Amino acid sequence: MSEQIFLQLAAILGIAFLVSYIVRLLKQPLIIGYIIAGIIVSPFFILFGATNEIINVFSKIGIAFLLFLVGMHLNPKVIKGVGAQSLLIGLIQVILTFAIAFIVSFKLLSFDALTSFYVGIAIAFSSTIIIMKLLSDKKQLDSLSSKMSIGILIVQDLIAIFVLILISTANFNDGLAGFGSIAIKTLLIGAGLVLGVSLFGFFILLRVVRSVAHSQELLFLFSICWAFLASALFAFFGFSLEIGALLAGMILSVSPYSAEISSKIKPLRDFFLIIFFIILGLNLDISNIKIVFVDALILSAIVLFFKPIILMVSMALFKYTKRTSFLVSTSLAQISEFSLIIIMLGVSLGHISNKILSTLTLTLIITIIGSTYMIIYSREFYSRSSKILSFFWKKDNKESKKLFRKKYDAILFGYNRTGFEILKSLTKIRKHYLVVDFNPDTISALNKFKIPNLYGDAEDVEFLNELKLDKIDLAISTIPDYETTSLLIKSIRLVNQNAVIIARAENINEALEFYEKGADYVLTPQFLGGERIAKMIKGKKSKKEYEKEKEKHLKKIKEILKKDKGKFKLF
Repeated sequence: MSEQIFLQLAAILGIAFLVSYIVRLLKQPLIIGYIIAGIIVSPFFILFGATNEIINVFSKIGIAFLLFLVGMHLNPKVIKGVGAQSLLIGLIQVILTFAIAFIVSFKLLSFDALTSFYVGIAIAFSSTIIIMKLLSDKKQLDSLSSKMSIGILIVQDLIAIFVLILISTANFNDGLAGFGSIAIKTLLIGAGLVLGVSLFGFFILLRVVRSVAHSQELLFLFSICWAFLASALFAFFGFSLEIGALLAGMILSVSPYSAEISSKIKPLRDFFLIIFFIILGLNLDISNIKIVFVDALILSAIVLFFKPIILMVSMALFKYTKRTSFLVSTSLAQISEFSLIIIMLGVSLGHISNKILSTLTLTLIITIIGSTYMIIYSREFYSRSSKILSFFWKKDNKESKKLFRKKYDAILFGYNRTGFEILKSLTKIRKHYLVVDFNPDTISALNKFKIPNLYGDAEDVEFLNELKLDKIDLAISTIPDYETTSLLIKSIRLVNQNAVIIARAENINEALEFYEKGADYVLTPQFLGGERIAKMIKGKKSKKEYEKEKEKHLKKIKEILKKDKGKFKLF
């Protein structure tokens, strides 16, 4: 029996590897490869001698690990910091997307009310895994649009928690009749269970964690035990194990050892999640694709078109810029792994049919592929659609409402560790300066110390045009993003040839490109630091002096490149 199970897993994972390798070459998310592998394996599933029971157990474990790690990123402090606007925008998006999907499912696709409810919920959520992966690959997690996207995702996750609790205990045999009373009863029972587990976790469990933290092996073992125990407890009381795993992670998120626990569990999660997504592919019967294809296309259109419009209009109402709104809305244009978990739960409870699971699985594939291209080529899409989008926006917006109208000699883009020393130097040489940053916490700190500042995104051309860059003498960028710095240099040089531009580069190749684009001095890792910039600002008065420093720097860079020849890529 054991040999058979190993053979089954080897065959399934082998196919998953080959398909995923091809998908990776095509620059698509690996999740797509896993699902397609499941579709390919499906006709031969019985030939492998595979049993659904064994595979489904692995799938459940993968879901538990996924939600456990999601919970570990839902630290109460993080939730508190989401902000009222992210909360409202997230709620508006979920409610309106649900309403549109429900109406389309009920009226156009002729689903029954309960099925339409499930479909509406599934369509409303976006994928944390996909968004975090793609934004991380693009090194844009620190951008204003990314922070807004993550804030909305947190709101969605919190709503999903309630939905999972509701579905796992509700009795829908009589349709949606009595839904209100069921919801209230479910909420009360769930709240009591959540409160009890939370009190135990915060007052007892965290102390145990501290006592075992001296051993990484013990910490790892205890964390897994806690995740499974909480999952089993919720399942025992009639709720889904997914809720227990999520809550277990949220409790451990406040521990100082949460990052270490998360890093240890990720490899296990990744393995079991592969099985989970393969199962999704297995559930997508090839013979059903023709039947569900049109339905999946219609639902995909809601996700790829109407969901972004809802988000853009909502953010426009809250006075966010056109560019920020566009990037947020396009990044959230897919359905979530949560969606499929909810649908699979509905199938297991007998609320909906396997056909709906196939429909939503195909919708997931279509929307992930579509949103991947939208995120990767977001800048190109924005530049082409910018004029059309202007219909929703006025010149006034949240990020520029605090715009200072007085003339500034110098502007510092990005206030970080480097910025403190720079500002001291600007003060000493009596420069009237302005700090531009998109981090609300940074802006609050600057306001506290009465430092002139402006909340805004340096990657937004329209925002930059309002800064009167033609009037400044000095521009300093400590922003680590290549594309943002490139745009900044270009925007300044278009209107001001005399301003001194100091920029930061992550490697020597970037530094050479910034010099070509018009920067007067570029900080590379071996020269990076606020003190060095500060000395340069105090010591250099004219643009000619910066030109001399530039020539010295370029000479050193060329020497390094010559010494390392072809083996030197990134510094």
